[in-house]
Amino acid sequence: MPKNKGGGGSKGGGGDSAAPKDKKGGTAVKVRHILCEKQSKINEALEKLRAGEKFNNVATQFSEDKARQGGDLGWMTRGSMVGPFQDAAFALSPSTVDSPQYTDPPVKTNFGYHIIMIEGKK
Repeated sequence: MPKNKGGGGSKGGGGDSAAPKDKKGGTAVKVRHILCEKQSKINEALEKLRAGEKFNNVATQFSEDKARQGGDLGWMTRGSMVGPFQDAAFALSPSTVDSPQYTDPPVKTNFGYHIIMIEGKK
């Protein structure tokens, strides 16, 4: 596959065949999350956030997926996330890891329980 130069655009992977969906809230979000299989563990992470710990530190400590490096999933577009996760992500307002606005209660998907925050919308 040829490598694209410059412009950190999206990574392809399909989804371009459908017409763009201009729904309320933008078409992409910069997402961080904490994913835990067990509800008891996600509740521990939630308590840390409520106590004022930085989102990225809690994600590194608790998340059970590839996003362990501070929970950063990068920019994600509508249609690339599972339903409940996507709905929650687009409903949030952008915030920072120092003062995060996150999903409380956690969102349940087939992957487990997520605490989601977003850092940007476009």
